[in-house]
Amino acid sequence: MSEPITTAVVGIGDISAVHLAAIAGNPRVRLVGVCDVDPERAAQASERLGVPGFTDHQSLFDALHPQVVHVTTPHHQHVPVALDAIEAGVHVLTEKPVGHTVAEAEELAERARTASVKVGLVLQNRYNPTSVAVRDALASGVLGPIAGGRASVWWSRPAPYYAAAPWRGRWSEGGGGALINQAIHTLDLLLWFVGDPVTVRGKAANLADDTIEVEDNATIVIDHEGGPRTVFFATNSHHTNAAVELEITGRDGTLTLAAGELRLTDADGTRMLATDAQADGARSYWGLGHALLIDDFYARLDDPEPFWLTPDVGLGALRVLRTTYAQSGLLPDGTPL
Repeated sequence: MSEPITTAVVGIGDISAVHLAAIAGNPRVRLVGVCDVDPERAAQASERLGVPGFTDHQSLFDALHPQVVHVTTPHHQHVPVALDAIEAGVHVLTEKPVGHTVAEAEELAERARTASVKVGLVLQNRYNPTSVAVRDALASGVLGPIAGGRASVWWSRPAPYYAAAPWRGRWSEGGGGALINQAIHTLDLLLWFVGDPVTVRGKAANLADDTIEVEDNATIVIDHEGGPRTVFFATNSHHTNAAVELEITGRDGTLTLAAGELRLTDADGTRMLATDAQADGARSYWGLGHALLIDDFYARLDDPEPFWLTPDVGLGALRVLRTTYAQSGLLPDGTPL
């Protein structure tokens, strides 16, 4: 049996739990270290997981030389940590967004294109059975020419959510709110399904939570290559976390995703194409895509080709949402797109 792949996790916040669980569940992978800028959090994770803990990611790279690093930090730290990992010869799997500004994301994307290591981006909803089924249906031509579509994210992020991790509510660290932190996954799917945007017209605002700087509601109209138009809505002001809804309509039929079920309606009636398995617990609406993506990243580590979800893949949704922020007058003076 070959030696396990050594890996480390930088950033021990909420999302790291999903990564750590996937690592623990993969017999080909061995966790060798953790890092967080908060000394207490780093120490607690070190004790709990039985591996060395660090407060500086470069020190971790120098001491442990992991083969892979998972970047699960606040958004503004994604690119600096990833760039340092590439320089150290460490494969990178970074959480979304690829960067908290387009300029930083483009820097990482450019570096990743010529890197000797793999650089992957976590867009786990592309692994959902319903997402795969949408892509298959579109490839089959069952809908005919696409006219347009819609998608919506109705979630809840009350004040305690931001109080627990204040960076989430700040432009300088989060890079935005509902769009960049929660709805970016659904926005990514919409672009993946319908195509690259040609024009973007959006409006984002903070309507319900005056304890944060960033937006909690947004509406975007996107005209795509070839003519389709989609409308996207996201809110963090709902009373609960509802299932994502998405619809794509063509000349010959409509695909509808609701409550984790994908249905096709055409001249033959309505039939179910796929369902998404539901996770357990308070964050069940996150789905199960993380583990599938992480396992796939490790399975492809020895492939000569880049991992299919590169930083370049994440630029589309990031440009759309940051453009919406700019159009809404939300970006602080001097902040790059």
